[in-house]
Amino acid sequence: MSISSHHQIGWKTAVAIVISNMIGTGIFTTLGFQLVDITNTYSIFLLWGIGGVLALFGAFCYAELGSHFKGNGGDFIYLKETYHPLLGYLISWISLIIGFSAPVALAALAMSKYLSVFNYTFENGFAIIVIFLVAISLSFSVKTSSKFHNFFTFIKIAFIIILIVLGVGLSQPITDGSLNFSNDWQKEIMLPAFATSLVFVTYSYTGWNSASYIAGEIKDVQKNLPKSLIIGTIFVTVCYIMINFIMLKHATLHQLSGKEDVMGEAANNMFGHFFGKVVNVFIALQLIATISGYLWVGSRLTQAFAKENKLWKSLSTNNKKGIPVRAIFAHAAIAALIILTGSFKEIFIYTSFILQLFASLAISTAYFLKKEDRKIFKSNLFYVFPTVFLLFSIYILYFTLVHNPKESFLGLGIVVVGIILYWIDRKLSKSVP
Repeated sequence: MSISSHHQIGWKTAVAIVISNMIGTGIFTTLGFQLVDITNTYSIFLLWGIGGVLALFGAFCYAELGSHFKGNGGDFIYLKETYHPLLGYLISWISLIIGFSAPVALAALAMSKYLSVFNYTFENGFAIIVIFLVAISLSFSVKTSSKFHNFFTFIKIAFIIILIVLGVGLSQPITDGSLNFSNDWQKEIMLPAFATSLVFVTYSYTGWNSASYIAGEIKDVQKNLPKSLIIGTIFVTVCYIMINFIMLKHATLHQLSGKEDVMGEAANNMFGHFFGKVVNVFIALQLIATISGYLWVGSRLTQAFAKENKLWKSLSTNNKKGIPVRAIFAHAAIAALIILTGSFKEIFIYTSFILQLFASLAISTAYFLKKEDRKIFKSNLFYVFPTVFLLFSIYILYFTLVHNPKESFLGLGIVVVGIILYWIDRKLSKSVP
């Protein structure tokens, strides 16, 4: 069933969803994990540059796939139609448990961490309350959801731009900052730690494909979907490199290495403790758009999945305004459960590993698009995009599995549960006359 233009969004809202899904937890938390083993500034820039190229190449593939496969669903439709319903089922299961719920949990936890600069420690309960408040705000109508989401995305973008201008142009670097432009980068990029650091980077770019999940809600999708994916990805890539430069410029290795609230450390050095706390507040506020984006997009994917599977049928219901409220609150509840059962870094690694694995499977469906199926890239050079993406994915997945086996197998265990549920769902469907 097609969605009326009254309930559709334009390319600006689609770009806002891409940006808000990408810029969030990763860029403000992962540099500290990378600096444990990789300390050269060229190496750090290369990590984030590679992540940007992979995201852009992935966006090119998804622009074609989203224009070819009409309607909401994204990966679910691509894998189901190209390979087998099992893979469509698994990507939807992974999206429900990991792909969209875990990033919501991580963003809420990061909010708590950044707000804890005040004389009060924000615990898990605060993070869970924030998640459900955002879920409620998305439950009224597409128009209300768009206004709410665009408002906090505006805060996010304005904050990022102001932070970059102040950090790069106006603030003086500290004398013992982390900038290191020596030739050590040539050795560092050959280390296994370089590959494992890429798993943090690729997670931070997660969201470049978000607008494809709601293709059915985008006006003039063949024009506006590619536009939103490409503009959003390029903007975020430039921002990420500049933000990393600012943190390295304004904080010492000791302040950053192994830490989560890395931007807070740099902000204190840049602006002093009072204005550093103000920056922390804005980091927390912009994470609301991240939570909103993941709940919005994730619920649409879950709804498309639920419509075709007996076990999840109840999550396919819309309210009177066409909002999949049950799916939204299912993601919120799962995110709350994740917060209560895992540490930040553990959640981060198994989420990144599984998302990279299934993103690779989804990207591989681009090989099945014939020339006449493609609306944007008519040349066979198009296949360079999925090939480069998949080669780097194999590289990242291998080293993550070797160096973080516990988290990797935890993620694979969630996949196994999904396979079991698939067969249960098939039996339930057959038993219904």
